[in-house]
Amino acid sequence: MKALILSGGKGTRLRPLTYSGAKQMVPVANKPILWYGIEAIVKSGITDIGIIVSPETGDDVKAKTGSGELFGARITYITQEKPAGLAHAVKVAQPFLGDSPFVMYLGDNLIQDDLEGFLTKFTQQQLDALVLLREVENPSAFGVAKVAQDGRLIQLVEKPAVPPSNLALVGVYFFSPLIHQVIANIQPSARGELEITDAIQYLVTQQANVQANQLSGWWLDTGKKDDLLEANRIILDSYLATAVEGEVDARSQVIGRVAIGAGSRLINCTVRGPVIIGRDCYLENCFIGPYSSIYDQVTLIDTDIDHSVILQRTKVVNIHQRIVDSLIGQRAFLGVAERRPKALRFMVGDDCRVELMAAV
Repeated sequence: MKALILSGGKGTRLRPLTYSGAKQMVPVANKPILWYGIEAIVKSGITDIGIIVSPETGDDVKAKTGSGELFGARITYITQEKPAGLAHAVKVAQPFLGDSPFVMYLGDNLIQDDLEGFLTKFTQQQLDALVLLREVENPSAFGVAKVAQDGRLIQLVEKPAVPPSNLALVGVYFFSPLIHQVIANIQPSARGELEITDAIQYLVTQQANVQANQLSGWWLDTGKKDDLLEANRIILDSYLATAVEGEVDARSQVIGRVAIGAGSRLINCTVRGPVIIGRDCYLENCFIGPYSSIYDQVTLIDTDIDHSVILQRTKVVNIHQRIVDSLIGQRAFLGVAERRPKALRFMVGDDCRVELMAAV
C-alpha cells in the first residue's frame, strides 16, 4: 500500500503568501499543513509516500519536508508541470504507484478521524475505491455524493445547483490500481482538467465496487485565510498541551494552555491560551490572546494580538491597536508610529513591510 499526497497547485486563494511558497506549507499551530497529512498516513501504517509538487513551489516543500526520515517514511517527490486536475496528478504519479493500491490525500485538508479504520475496510473488502464524505451546510459548493443504504456510491455530482444530498467529498480517497485504466479513458472537463470525480463516476457506471464512508470528526479545508484561522483554532483547541521551555520573566502572566518553545523570551507579557509560541522568539510588553500561533524567531514589541497566525522571522513593533483575525507571512515587518483605530486586520505576505502612520 502506498500513499499519494497532493501538494501542488498555485494556492491563489492564499495569495500573497503563496507567491513565494506552497499553501500546504503554511503552518497551523506552528506545523505545516502538509505534515499533518503525512503523520496521519504514517500512523495508519503506510510509509511509502509520493508527494505531488509544482515547479514553482516544489523546492520549498522538499527543503522543509525532506526525505521522510522526520516522519518514519520514505518520500518520493513527483513534479506536476501544470495544475491539470486531481486525476491528472494520479496519472503523473503512475510510475511511482505502479500496481499498488494507494490512498490519495489532498495536502491542504485536515481531518480528525484516523485513517486506520477506512484502510482496513478498503483492504478487507477488496474495494476498487473508497471515498470519504462529510455532511456540510452548503453542498452546492462541493462535489456531492449520493449513497445507498448499504454504503455503495451511486452518483457523484460536482457543485450541483440541486444537490442530491448534503454529503460532500472530503479530500481523501482509497484506490485500487484499476483507477489508472479509468483515468486513461476519461476526457478533460469543461475547465480543461482531468477530474477525479469523473474517474470515480466512471467506476460507478462500470459497476466497480465503490463504497463511501462518512467522517465522524471535523474536516477542515485550509484554502483561504479565514479557513486557515479556523483550522488553527480547532487544532489548538484539540491538541495543544502546556509546555513552557522558554524564559518567562516575573512580570509576565501565562494563563491556560500555552506552549513556548526553547530559546524564546517573554518580558512583561500576558499570554492567554490556547496559544503556541515557537522557538527563539522575543516578546516584550505584549498581550497574546487565545487561538494565536506565533512561529519561530518572531519579534513582538508593544503589540496586542488575538486569533492570528504569524509566520517565522516576522517583526511587529509598536502597534498599540489590537491585531485580530490576521495571517502575517514570514520575514514581514509591521510597525506603527501613532495610535490608529480600535482594531486592525491583516493578511500580509512574505517579506513585506507595513508601516501605519498617523493622519496629519
